[in-house]
Amino acid sequence: MPILVGEMVVLRPIRAKDADAMWEMCQDEEGNRLTGTVVEFTREQVDQWCASVADRDGRADWAITHGSDEYLGEIVVNSIDHHSMNANLRLSIRPGHRGRGFGGEAISLVLDHAFAPAPEGLGLHRISLDVLSINPRARALYESLGFVTEGRLREAHRDGEHWCDVIDMGLLAEEWRAGAGGGPRA
Repeated sequence: MPILVGEMVVLRPIRAKDADAMWEMCQDEEGNRLTGTVVEFTREQVDQWCASVADRDGRADWAITHGSDEYLGEIVVNSIDHHSMNANLRLSIRPGHRGRGFGGEAISLVLDHAFAPAPEGLGLHRISLDVLSINPRARALYESLGFVTEGRLREAHRDGEHWCDVIDMGLLAEEWRAGAGGGPRA
């Protein structure tokens, strides 16, 4: 998996040494709430995941790093369907690093790679993601990058004692190449 370099971040494969920071991220109640994460992981599961995720098929997982290789979060392209050239995108940033532009740059780097023709990139046609209606900041970020709302699953996620909508969003390679959300121009 390639290392992707931006102005603020470097995306590299997740390593076993990232387990401490990933464990901290897994304990972040607000981050879990905003991303809809309801699974509780053990420390052993996090250790095993960090040590083995780089070798898993059908996905590309990067650690978002800054400066001295500090782990800021992760960005993942998963559920890669090579027949339909589609995949899903997921992003999670550690507390204290949100709202500083790291996520937006990481997504742009990954979209450049995902939509680039194979073998240099993944050669994908479409990337999708979902965002909870309780997370307007993330939705605004995705829209600024060119993602379009494709649907809404009404009250599909439980947020404590309340329900919230799950918003499905997508972006096509041609939209990204045309400069949607500041993507590269053809």
